[in-house]
Amino acid sequence: MNAEQLRAILERYAKSQGFQLNPDEKILDLIIQGLLQNEQKFGLRYCPCRAITGDPEQDKKIICPCVYHKDELKQMGHCHCGLFVAKK
Repeated sequence: MNAEQLRAILERYAKSQGFQLNPDEKILDLIIQGLLQNEQKFGLRYCPCRAITGDPEQDKKIICPCVYHKDELKQMGHCHCGLFVAKK
Protein backbone atom coordinates (compact mmCIF):
# COMPACT_ATOMS: atom_id res chain seq x y z
CA MET A 1 0.00 0.00 0.00
CA ASN A 2 1.24 3.47 -0.76
CA ALA A 3 0.55 6.82 0.90
CA GLU A 4 -2.21 7.82 -1.54
CA GLN A 5 -4.09 4.56 -1.01
CA LEU A 6 -3.81 4.81 2.77
CA ARG A 7 -4.93 8.42 2.72
CA ALA A 8 -8.02 7.48 0.70
CA ILE A 9 -8.88 4.74 3.20
CA LEU A 10 -8.40 7.08 6.15
CA GLU A 11 -10.46 9.83 4.47
CA ARG A 12 -13.37 7.45 3.92
CA TYR A 13 -13.17 6.24 7.50
CA ALA A 14 -13.06 9.78 8.93
CA LYS A 15 -15.97 10.90 6.79
CA SER A 16 -18.05 7.88 7.81
CA GLN A 17 -17.42 8.70 11.48
CA GLY A 18 -18.19 12.45 11.26
CA PHE A 19 -14.68 13.85 11.55
CA GLN A 20 -11.91 14.66 9.07
CA LEU A 21 -8.22 14.22 8.43
CA ASN A 22 -5.87 16.91 9.65
CA PRO A 23 -6.00 19.78 7.13
CA ASP A 24 -2.28 20.50 7.69
CA GLU A 25 -0.79 18.58 4.76
CA LYS A 26 2.72 18.47 6.25
CA ILE A 27 1.52 16.92 9.50
CA LEU A 28 -0.82 14.56 7.67
CA ASP A 29 1.97 13.36 5.38
CA LEU A 30 4.28 12.72 8.35
CA ILE A 31 1.64 10.68 10.17
CA ILE A 32 0.80 8.63 7.07
CA GLN A 33 4.49 7.93 6.48
CA GLY A 34 4.81 6.83 10.12
CA LEU A 35 1.85 4.47 9.74
CA LEU A 36 3.35 2.97 6.58
CA GLN A 37 6.77 2.58 8.21
CA ASN A 38 5.22 0.79 11.18
CA GLU A 39 3.29 -1.48 8.84
CA GLN A 40 6.47 -2.33 6.96
CA LYS A 41 8.53 -2.86 10.13
CA PHE A 42 5.96 -4.57 12.37
CA GLY A 43 3.36 -5.89 9.92
CA LEU A 44 0.60 -3.72 11.38
CA ARG A 45 -0.31 -0.05 11.07
CA TYR A 46 0.47 1.03 14.62
CA CYS A 47 -0.10 4.68 15.50
CA PRO A 48 3.25 6.44 15.16
CA CYS A 49 2.54 8.50 18.28
CA ARG A 50 2.22 5.53 20.63
CA ALA A 51 4.83 3.18 22.07
CA ILE A 52 4.73 -0.41 20.88
CA THR A 53 5.06 -2.67 23.92
CA GLY A 54 5.61 -6.03 22.28
CA ASP A 55 2.51 -7.42 24.04
CA PRO A 56 0.10 -8.31 21.22
CA GLU A 57 -2.98 -7.79 23.43
CA GLN A 58 -1.88 -4.30 24.43
CA ASP A 59 -0.52 -3.36 21.02
CA LYS A 60 -3.69 -4.24 19.14
CA LYS A 61 -5.25 -1.20 20.87
CA ILE A 62 -2.89 1.11 18.98
CA ILE A 63 -3.51 -0.17 15.46
CA CYS A 64 -4.80 2.81 13.52
CA PRO A 65 -7.52 3.84 14.01
CA CYS A 66 -6.68 3.14 17.63
CA VAL A 67 -9.21 2.49 20.39
CA TYR A 68 -8.47 5.91 21.89
CA HIS A 69 -9.14 8.22 18.95
CA LYS A 70 -12.89 8.80 19.41
CA ASP A 71 -12.57 9.77 23.08
CA GLU A 72 -9.61 12.03 22.25
CA LEU A 73 -11.60 13.72 19.49
CA LYS A 74 -14.42 14.40 21.96
CA GLN A 75 -12.06 15.70 24.64
CA MET A 76 -9.42 17.55 22.61
CA GLY A 77 -10.91 18.03 19.14
CA HIS A 78 -8.22 15.78 17.63
CA CYS A 79 -6.65 12.41 18.25
CA HIS A 80 -3.31 12.18 20.05
CA CYS A 81 -1.18 12.09 16.90
CA GLY A 82 -3.32 14.64 15.07
CA LEU A 83 -4.37 12.38 12.22
CA PHE A 84 -8.07 12.88 12.86
CA VAL A 85 -9.63 16.22 13.79
CA ALA A 86 -13.18 17.26 14.58
CA LYS A 87 -15.06 18.94 11.75
CA LYS A 88 -15.31 22.69 12.13
